[in-house]
Amino acid sequence: MKDYTSIEKAFPGLNKEYRFAKLEEKGAQRNPFEQFAQWLGDAVKANVSKPNAMIVSTVSAKGMPSSRVLLLKGFDEHGFVFFTHYTSPKAEDLKTTPRASLVFFWPQQERQVRITGKIKKTTRQESVDYFRGRSDDAKLASWISAQSRTIKDRGALEEKLEATRRKFKGKEIPCPEFWGGYRLFPTDFEFWQGREYRLNDRLLYRKTLRGWKIQRLQP
Repeated sequence: MKDYTSIEKAFPGLNKEYRFAKLEEKGAQRNPFEQFAQWLGDAVKANVSKPNAMIVSTVSAKGMPSSRVLLLKGFDEHGFVFFTHYTSPKAEDLKTTPRASLVFFWPQQERQVRITGKIKKTTRQESVDYFRGRSDDAKLASWISAQSRTIKDRGALEEKLEATRRKFKGKEIPCPEFWGGYRLFPTDFEFWQGREYRLNDRLLYRKTLRGWKIQRLQP
């Protein structure tokens, strides 16, 4: 097997300088939600693939961290919303440790946003309203998948799909009770902009009783 102890040597050209932009206090939005919306909009304009993709990290009751990529489905000044199965491992983690972190990475802009905070389920009505807007295939997928549980093979999953499709043929597909949303209520935002010589710009927004306090972090 080839030696990969040095990634830069194994794959020449990876170690490039960041030159896209800079992030300074005087030019940043005072409200972190507005700053996030601005950067997300830049990623959309740049045709970044899945700009709303985010790494969601949770911690189990035993203290074991776990991360996975999900899609952000909405946000406002109350928080960031995603949807999943309430029987999934991440949901089990959130039952015992209702806190999480989100990480967005937009390589074309050499930017990263890290958001941490407390987690609560969305209301049942919010989950139902979002579910109604999904395609029928996505709705059926929510019904048939016992998320992260083992299954014999792909064929067994496809059989479940066809059986469920027949069950709801000609009917409205309802939102399962075991499926719904979560909202992360941020306490901290960190906006990271890559800069030359690894002297990256990092602005931390921390929630206080008086509003959001902005501090610069060392690279």
